[in-house]
Amino acid sequence: MVNLVIMRHGEAEALQSTDAKRQLTAKGKAEVSRMASWLRQHYPAFDKVICSPYSRARQTAELMLLKQPAGCQLTLLSDLVPEGDPTQVQLYLDALWSTDAEQRILLVSHMPLVSFLVQTFSSAGQCPVFATAGLACLQYQAGGHGQLLEATSPQDLSLLPV
Repeated sequence: MVNLVIMRHGEAEALQSTDAKRQLTAKGKAEVSRMASWLRQHYPAFDKVICSPYSRARQTAELMLLKQPAGCQLTLLSDLVPEGDPTQVQLYLDALWSTDAEQRILLVSHMPLVSFLVQTFSSAGQCPVFATAGLACLQYQAGGHGQLLEATSPQDLSLLPV
């Protein structure tokens, strides 16, 4: 059972005066919408979407929420910034799962953190490089027992027949 999906934000505009304010491009919005539709077709709905406070991650999370039921909650987590600590994110999620082990959670963040999160929540050595709007689907139990089940990106989906 997939209960954790780790996603990189969609394609963003070039660096502005501050990295945190970069917005999604039209291509980035299309990438995210495609991934949201794919997730909805292949996996049950999420209970929570947790994202970085950076603009492009928030925009990605909001687009993902459009394909989720009304009860899905959006939370900003300051630890999900590019230089965030994956161990702190794991402690946060372990605390959430200690109150409800059946929660399905989508995390939206940035490179390189998304790669380190996969490594933290799965077997050692699994540290994939994410394309924009790419995601990794994991089965995870609080306390550090997880397995990467699937990883895909908008580019991977473009290779599939429609």
